[in-house]
Amino acid sequence: MVAARQRVADRLADLVPFARQNGVRLVLEPLHPMYAADRALISTLGQALDLAAPFDAAAVGVAVDTFHVWWDPELKAQIERAGRENRIASYQVCDFNMPIAADPLLSRGYMGDGVVDFATIGTWVRDAGYTGDIEVEIFNQGIWDTDGTAVLATVKERYAELILPYA
Repeated sequence: MVAARQRVADRLADLVPFARQNGVRLVLEPLHPMYAADRALISTLGQALDLAAPFDAAAVGVAVDTFHVWWDPELKAQIERAGRENRIASYQVCDFNMPIAADPLLSRGYMGDGVVDFATIGTWVRDAGYTGDIEVEIFNQGIWDTDGTAVLATVKERYAELILPYA
């Protein structure tokens, strides 16, 4: 893992000049540690910020995805750091459902159906200075199989109740 994270840092150094020349901001998104074995090398917002640190914030930012970071005991301090460094490029919301699905990636749910404290995290993100879009990102087969009109109605209701007051 240590060597692989170093390769990520090395590739960032390679990619940043190309991205800047093309007006692209690279964004690092930490994934829940349950994905460390097969999907991701960055598990915490702090790790993402450390990898981004050598580069200008306009070149490398971070994503705050509630599904992946809700559990982190250092989350408040790292969101504050991300705000001070002007690195929050994306705020994504969905809930962390229990029990975990057979494919853990599909354990995301409507806000309010799981364990994420949206009021607290949303307040931290807002207070860190983030004013960009808030993306609802739900990977869940049951929701995908539901009528789109019903899904949209539920997302709108939950967003208005659980996200917007803290944005």
